[in-house]
Amino acid sequence: MIKSGKGGGNTKTGLVFEGKTDLATFLGKQKGYTVIDNNVYYNDEKVARIFKKHGFYNFLEELGIDWTKLISKRLLPDDSIYVIINNTLYIIECKFQQVAGSVDEKLQTCDFKKKQYQKLMSQANIEVEYVYLLSDWFKDPKYKDVLDYIISVRCQYYFEYIPLAKLGLPVPETDEEA
Repeated sequence: MIKSGKGGGNTKTGLVFEGKTDLATFLGKQKGYTVIDNNVYYNDEKVARIFKKHGFYNFLEELGIDWTKLISKRLLPDDSIYVIINNTLYIIECKFQQVAGSVDEKLQTCDFKKKQYQKLMSQANIEVEYVYLLSDWFKDPKYKDVLDYIISVRCQYYFEYIPLAKLGLPVPETDEEA
């Protein structure tokens, strides 16, 4: 159950997305970054490509990968970013709660889903990382076991934001560093 009965489209999406936008919009607002047609440029150099939900399957098609021959059911990532400079696809699943609900069990599926994405990307020799972007709700001690599990199966989680460096993306210099 979600507070006020609102669905996922109305939930907070975290600081990395400025609480209201997707990854492409967030990156496009960062110093040195430009996003054009889901292509991500840093200082005019293409560094990544972003895919949401079904857009991921267009990427597979470009790579000549027929997903139906590798997995039995289509996976739809909340957000995914293929970082060219480190040849890694980051699957980013956003999970935000304010009351107990079904998201609790969904956190336990990361190992299976990561392996499914790895099956898809192995033909292209692209690494896969599976990352949860969680609301502070999941800092409650009752989630300790599931958070430990996420780490034990080599998936990752962050609360409210994901640092650009963790995605292998260039980090813009701040005015203080210049």
